[in-house]
Amino acid sequence: MSFRLITSPTRFVSVTSFRRSRIVAHLPSPSPLIPLFSPSALHRPAIRPFSITPSLAAKKKSTSNAKMPPKKQVKDEKVLLGRPSNNLKIGVVGLPNVGKSTFFNTLTNSTSAAENYPFCTIDPEESRVAVPDARFDWLCEHFKPASKVPAFLTVIDIAGLVKGASSGEGLGNAFLSHVRSVDAIFHMVRAFDEPDVVHVEGEVNPTRDMEIIHQELRLKDIDFLTKHIELNAKAAGRQGSSATPADKAKKEELEVAQKVLDWVSSDKDVRKGEWSNKEVEVINRLLLLTAKPVIYLVNLSKKDYIRKKNKHLLAIKEWINQNNPGDLLIPFSGVFESELVDMEPAAREEELKKLGTVSGLPKIIVAGYQALQLIYFFTGGPDEVRAWTIRRLTKAPQAAGTIHTDFERGFIMAEVMRYNDLVEAGSESGVKAAGKYLMKGKDYVVDDGDIIFFKFNVTANPKK
Repeated sequence: MSFRLITSPTRFVSVTSFRRSRIVAHLPSPSPLIPLFSPSALHRPAIRPFSITPSLAAKKKSTSNAKMPPKKQVKDEKVLLGRPSNNLKIGVVGLPNVGKSTFFNTLTNSTSAAENYPFCTIDPEESRVAVPDARFDWLCEHFKPASKVPAFLTVIDIAGLVKGASSGEGLGNAFLSHVRSVDAIFHMVRAFDEPDVVHVEGEVNPTRDMEIIHQELRLKDIDFLTKHIELNAKAAGRQGSSATPADKAKKEELEVAQKVLDWVSSDKDVRKGEWSNKEVEVINRLLLLTAKPVIYLVNLSKKDYIRKKNKHLLAIKEWINQNNPGDLLIPFSGVFESELVDMEPAAREEELKKLGTVSGLPKIIVAGYQALQLIYFFTGGPDEVRAWTIRRLTKAPQAAGTIHTDFERGFIMAEVMRYNDLVEAGSESGVKAAGKYLMKGKDYVVDDGDIIFFKFNVTANPKK
């Protein structure tokens, strides 16, 4: 029997190293022959012709009018608020001189200007920071790979907003457009007293500052939605034979826009509403500011952070519970974090141990990543351990597509190990022996931290 070595039309590739493809000797596999007769068939009893007896006929007649069982309802898959992408960004937003640029510089080890005057950041700065994860560290120790690629969070430092920004005060319109371009918000709140750092409102009052940002984002959404509805009202108003399918779609869109406008006008953020999948799809196209998830970062003095006390914290918590219940609040100290980042790792650990505290940055980074509805799966081996970023609720073929489009186009299956199962078993073979090595198909929704080996098959286009 002859065989062909197939290197392009059909291939199975290890995701651990896409560049080093594993080429498989592929034997031709014609359809198996189905025997017309078999020895066992000779001993089977003869089958008598079937005839309907009166009793059977009566039974058949009695059931002919029976109702068919209802079709199984297919549950709609939930559509998430936000851009359907794994390349998402979070912006640092707040009033001037609340510590945004100092936080950004510390977080990303960059050198963005951090001067003591409003609008020192005019163009938004952008940087990527690695997402800390003990699972990734363990996999790197386990596989000892030549290359290590963690997940990253993209952070944007946006210049300070001021009261009246929605109507053009300060550099308002330009800054609000920068907020529109990000997918989530770190809302920076100043809760430290420092005479040398001027406050644009004259005194430190965190809840007042939060209300200013809160209202400016809502007012901009109200202005945007009002103009959007007015601009498209003519097309949506066409009825009867003159209405095109696009007109009808525009009418449905404007009905959603009006519903959202009413919601925001009642002093509520879009992200806090209950929306249907169709409504979420419209909202996602509008890129509304109050649809973006928010994490509140409260910037404390070094002293207050270490002793875990601050006179403003209780009022801040109450404001969040009243206006945006459920939003995350993370206290930290920009000054303290900037001191830590300048230390050598050993000295940093010693300082934290002596003070009985921890850095707030890892928690902030992870929270920002999760706020974007992002998760990641791992691929691992001696060549590389990598965390691949995907959106929550992503299915296996689309997750495979983040590695290469061929992986999604020719998806066959995903071989999945749970992180905890691998740690417990100690090896892939141990996971298999425990019966926990999973074979998943195209409908599998990838879980955060899955370790996956994809199999796929891509056939070259046939010659015409």
